[in-house]
Amino acid sequence: MPGIKSQDIILLLKLVSLERQLGQARVAELRAPAEWMGWTPASEEAGAADLDNEADLYAVRSLEFSTGISKSEVSGGLRRSRSVGLLRTDRRSGRPQVNTQGLLELIQYGLKYFFPAEPGPLVRGIPTAHAAPVLAGRLIAAGEDIYVWPDAQGLRQGQGIAPLHRCVPIAVRRDAWLYGCLALVDSIRIGRARESIVAAKLLQSHLGIKP
Repeated sequence: MPGIKSQDIILLLKLVSLERQLGQARVAELRAPAEWMGWTPASEEAGAADLDNEADLYAVRSLEFSTGISKSEVSGGLRRSRSVGLLRTDRRSGRPQVNTQGLLELIQYGLKYFFPAEPGPLVRGIPTAHAAPVLAGRLIAAGEDIYVWPDAQGLRQGQGIAPLHRCVPIAVRRDAWLYGCLALVDSIRIGRARESIVAAKLLQSHLGIKP
């Protein structure tokens, strides 16, 4: 996709997540760690970046830690997102502000063509798409294989889905809300009509966009 790379989508969603955290928004769909962790936690994952103030959350080094995207790609992603109108600086707070409506439209109508997801062989990994907690009870898929991001510490076995970017298993371990969003993104990327519609509506709600 001209001007945008797959990791930029993850970075933009992370920025929305940070804004929600600062606003103390409640994520009703993901109520407790036991409900959303699809992997065996490692001790190093429990830590957090050494952040002294709100501005540090948006620093390139912090975004690298929280997403697994390299500092150079974080900088590039911010630049690319600004150039296409998906990101701007809020005049009052000075923080980066995501164009959530534009991001939703990009995910809903563009990702399945530019960054499609094709289910592969059975592997161990982290549940995604309809198998993720964010879609639990919303889609009935009796007898259907679940989808997972391949990961040695994953708790489920299912058809492997290449994540939007290799950083995804790192990023979702550090952010429950981001995990939910990226699982919804995968439902849209896979392209099944019914799942895509449900996932798009949930993603719209997650992004705080009114119907």
